[in-house]
Amino acid sequence: MSAVPQSEEILLREDRDGVCTLTLNRPQQMNLLTSEMLEALQEAFESLMDSEVRVVILAAHGKGFCAGHDLKEIRGLREQPKIEELFGKCSRMMQTIPMLPQPVIARVQGAAAAAGCQLVAQCDLAVASEAAKFTTPGVTWGFFCSTPGVAVGRNLQRKHAMEMLLTGDVIDARKAMEWGLVNRVVPPEQLEATTLSLAKQIAEKPPSTVAAGKRGFYQQMDMGLAKAYELASKVIADSFAHDEGRAGMDAFINKKPPPKT
Repeated sequence: MSAVPQSEEILLREDRDGVCTLTLNRPQQMNLLTSEMLEALQEAFESLMDSEVRVVILAAHGKGFCAGHDLKEIRGLREQPKIEELFGKCSRMMQTIPMLPQPVIARVQGAAAAAGCQLVAQCDLAVASEAAKFTTPGVTWGFFCSTPGVAVGRNLQRKHAMEMLLTGDVIDARKAMEWGLVNRVVPPEQLEATTLSLAKQIAEKPPSTVAAGKRGFYQQMDMGLAKAYELASKVIADSFAHDEGRAGMDAFINKKPPPKT
């Protein structure tokens, strides 16, 4: 998306047909994750916990998706406890994303740097414009991107993640897809439509099944193989026993289309 006039709201929200689009709205500041932006995102995510929304799109206005933290703000904090508090606030927001019952899709139109790259990696899915670029450049400036490394390291193979973290190099959208950071790469003019199409496809799935599946997926990723299969077995058994699963089985067995939800 191109730059738009900056309104008073730092984070915009639009709900339509079960899809909620949250848009970072500080294009002149490259949508930096200031304390104010972190609080706005946290509040928005928490409001989605018990909502009827089925899919969330995380977008941004302007040329850049998100340039990470505001270094001027961090420098102004001076004391380590205050800086740790800021990063604690960011970590809490990032951890809220996998806790949401709805899948979250990052719609990346431009550069995603440092914590901005982390934000893309933390989303469940990501669709990127061919113009998008990704980097974790902190090491170059003397502050290793360790918190972005948490999310990036859980998306990419270790050596690819370490290459980004140790070099600070910029990777383009195609390499980001090759390395596992994004799902799809499209021309800029197709970004919005492609992301919305993916969101609508997911929104048509049974919501309780999606929520339970997402929750179980992230839980088992942190477990050993035996515990992971134990948890996954319970989740899939629960889904088959749920009304949505029963209706789906009946439709499949009777050679009918999946039930509308």
